[in-house]
Amino acid sequence: MSRPMTTHIDRALEQLGLTLPEAAAPVAAYVPVVEAGGLLHISGQLPFVDGQLVTGRLGDGVSLEDGQKAAQACGLMLVAQIKKHLGGDLSRVKRIVKLGVFVNSAGDFTDQPKVANGASELMVSLFGEAAGRHARSAVGVPVLPLGAAVEVDAIVELA
Repeated sequence: MSRPMTTHIDRALEQLGLTLPEAAAPVAAYVPVVEAGGLLHISGQLPFVDGQLVTGRLGDGVSLEDGQKAAQACGLMLVAQIKKHLGGDLSRVKRIVKLGVFVNSAGDFTDQPKVANGASELMVSLFGEAAGRHARSAVGVPVLPLGAAVEVDAIVELA
């Protein structure tokens, strides 16, 4: 059975030269997705590129461009978690409500919003202007789990 939204997202991924990874298993005592009140609350996702965790600190060895790619990789993992939770039916996504972007940052690094754009722009590219635009936090932190460069969580409204 063809689902227009899923087809649109698959086409958008192909045009961007991207593929969804397998949804990652939790690394501690939590679940990846909780559905409550018509919303999905998605746990923070880490950036995996070519199967490798992107580690390091922005402003101290990790470039802005690499940080944006890491945020995009987190966004891809968010979509993979959504797809897994919804049994493959991404057409149920009504709106990306909010992204929380945590950037492993050197003390003087202040471009967290630019890093976060890697995930934000992906959501608009995949879900469109109306469903993909979202509220967002972009926060610099001194360290992230496993030394990750970026972590992104999300709240998603379901149809």
